[in-house]
Amino acid sequence: MHIQLLKSKIHRVKITQAELHYVGSITIDEDLMDAANLIENEKVQVVNVNNGERLETYVIKGIRGSGQVCLNGPAARKAQVGDVVIIITYCSMEVNEAKQYKPVVVFPDDRNRLT
Repeated sequence: MHIQLLKSKIHRVKITQAELHYVGSITIDEDLMDAANLIENEKVQVVNVNNGERLETYVIKGIRGSGQVCLNGPAARKAQVGDVVIIITYCSMEVNEAKQYKPVVVFPDDRNRLT
């Protein structure tokens, strides 16, 4: 039997940009992606701490070292620049494997940079 569990999360980053007229997705600084073990096009859940909105989308690589976190397309309506969000990924594993698994949790600074 497989269960769903937390794979990784980027805890409390600020939205730096919102681009309504874009195909869709979330653009994330490639340094943050690497630290959280995210790959381009991976499905993520975005939870907005400021307004309680939750959405699912996919990741696009942002400029490395920029601190960029940009909601694109319709998702841009779910947050304002400066809102704090948590970006979460999940995975599926066998129960015994899941009991041993340790998710990756990244805590960026207030400029969305690794400390």
